[in-house]
Amino acid sequence: MTHRVLFYVQHLLGIGHLRRAATLVRAMDAAGLEVTLVSGGSPVPGLDIGGATLKQLPPVRAVDLYFKELVDESDQPIDDAWRQRRADALMTAWQETRPHILMFELFPFGRRQMRFELLPLLDAATSAAKPPAVICSVRDILVAQKKPGRNDEMIDLINRYFDHVMMHGDPNLISFDQTFPHAERLGDKARYTGYVVDTSGIKGGPDSPGFGEVIVSAGGGAVGDQLLRTAMQARSVSGLNDRVWRLLVGHTVLEAEFSDLKSLAPNGVVVERARPDFTSLLANCAVSISQGGYNTIMETLHAGARAVVVPYAGGIETEQTLRARLLSEQGVLHVVDEATLSPDILAAAVDKAVNGPPSGAFIDTGGARRSATLVNDWADAVTWDD
Repeated sequence: MTHRVLFYVQHLLGIGHLRRAATLVRAMDAAGLEVTLVSGGSPVPGLDIGGATLKQLPPVRAVDLYFKELVDESDQPIDDAWRQRRADALMTAWQETRPHILMFELFPFGRRQMRFELLPLLDAATSAAKPPAVICSVRDILVAQKKPGRNDEMIDLINRYFDHVMMHGDPNLISFDQTFPHAERLGDKARYTGYVVDTSGIKGGPDSPGFGEVIVSAGGGAVGDQLLRTAMQARSVSGLNDRVWRLLVGHTVLEAEFSDLKSLAPNGVVVERARPDFTSLLANCAVSISQGGYNTIMETLHAGARAVVVPYAGGIETEQTLRARLLSEQGVLHVVDEATLSPDILAAAVDKAVNGPPSGAFIDTGGARRSATLVNDWADAVTWDD
């Protein structure tokens, strides 16, 4: 019997959560699971989910760095009527799929804003005649909680609804309890999987995409404008001023902003939308310049690319700075503080990186395959069948 998986993911600002979910989906699909990915964020062109099914909910996104204001596809603030439509659509997806595994990206360690649709689904699923196993899929580092009781709330939700927690990290770099102090209360529900990495990049010769270039990326979101503009100016003062500097702009960046960036590009700088062959660009580049998000950092390590990282530190984010600092201490990448970013400082970091050793993946990057194996095993343990 083929086991069915329903996997919920909600990206609000960038697309990192969705990209990591897609990597997991491809691994589960390759392992023989029948996967339906339910996405609640803005559609992303060219998203590769292998042979899985994508169900797109009415999309929602955040308009501020603190995730306080959420708007719909028409840029209107969401209201109770919209929330009910979303909750109904998600419930229908579960009823139609009848999954053996119900999987949530990040929740309950984040996405608290979506409780209006997630809690009714969890209540229905866990009380059903044929209940699925419920899994949380969570990254290595959490945003620090400042409000009293939030960590206890997360543990209570895990205890009430969830059977398993997959932590997509490696304790040799950072253990989950360093950013979630109540991790020991997860007990035997918690499992480290290693990092989830897209390993599809192909290293080649001079005709390969990105060969010898400086690849500048700002994730898939809309918060990397300063990095992209600074990189444009850094080329002329870098020792790599004879190379192509390729700037990749996320698909969630508005067309007017994208056109503005293109119009500012000097000779030798190419500005284009984010590409599906990004991992191949990393495998062939001279230097990668990026923010410090989970996906890009792990793909950079896997590719062995020389790297300069400018962690995004806006809003409530602490994750990227911590991850980049830990890796910098291991000597595998160079970090530039976003607060002091300038063309000269960025150029100096690029020159230092290109003359140093390539980054090396000393951490466990087998998380996608291992997660798929765990999900298959947990699905085998579900006692009901069709």
